[in-house]
Amino acid sequence: MTITIEQPQLEISQVDQDKEISSETKDLVLDGGFVVPKTVPNNTELAAEDLVSNNDFLAPEINSFGHSFRDYDAESERQKGVEEFYRLQHINQSYDYVKRMREEYGKLNRVEMSIWECCELLNEVVDDSDPDLDEPQIMHLLQSAEAIRKDYPDEDWLHLTALIHDLGKVLLLPSFGGLPQWAVVGDTFPLGCAFDEANVHHKYFKENPDYNNPAYNTKNGIYTEGCGFDNVMISWGHDDYMYLVAKANGTTLPPAALFIIRYHSFYPLHTGGAYKHLMNEEDAKNLKWLKVFNKYDLYSKSKEKIDVEKVKPYYLSLIEKYFPAKLRW
Repeated sequence: MTITIEQPQLEISQVDQDKEISSETKDLVLDGGFVVPKTVPNNTELAAEDLVSNNDFLAPEINSFGHSFRDYDAESERQKGVEEFYRLQHINQSYDYVKRMREEYGKLNRVEMSIWECCELLNEVVDDSDPDLDEPQIMHLLQSAEAIRKDYPDEDWLHLTALIHDLGKVLLLPSFGGLPQWAVVGDTFPLGCAFDEANVHHKYFKENPDYNNPAYNTKNGIYTEGCGFDNVMISWGHDDYMYLVAKANGTTLPPAALFIIRYHSFYPLHTGGAYKHLMNEEDAKNLKWLKVFNKYDLYSKSKEKIDVEKVKPYYLSLIEKYFPAKLRW
């Protein structure tokens, strides 16, 4: 079956019409062309979405490999690779390592290019930590952005945030240092305090040099309750790198967008509910937006392709609105 991707109209009448069609068919068809079964979201999900929209993104139950999403126990060859990834990540991501990486990559002295040029570089990247998809990353970016655009047509900053949230994965490429996967992708977590058991494959932290450090292995560690995540060292990867790039290049995206970019892989927080004792009031506000975003980031992954050239003009207009023509990376 061939499905053409149409850019959704922003008028309320079109949105209402889409909801009516979805209600009748009991299916949700995303702009990427893939169909997901209609289910009833729980009250927690609705509370977050009610911030800006009455449109409910309805998540599929299985990923493109036939397993539940983020199922790290499912038996498959890819799952074995994912577990090995987390073993290496948990052993190597220490406080001192992250401090060094932030200092080195914060110089932003590797290349100058536009946001879209960076998007195209992601055609070469596949995320080994992701148990749900093995497609090039640009497809995931567009799937996320188009799904959010459908449900939140007036929040253009959120569309662009979805498009760029994973651009930091260029760290895997030789021109950006060719970092190992464990230094770029996967769930993120705080350093400088105890490793919460909400982290996937928690057992491998026992080999981390920080695990038995008395300065780091208590609940608060070197931090104080309510200090705010801006004051917390988070494991190094594409999230923090893209945050540094966006902020240093003077983006006009709102603070909620920067929070999403920086913490979208912080699953122990936004899914596991861990580390909330370190949040401040601003973090709590932005976390609501991150939870809205997270469903689209996670559940819009599919083998279906998006017509890049068809949607490109729209996203180029958003890039021009919120970013300079060229950025330092």
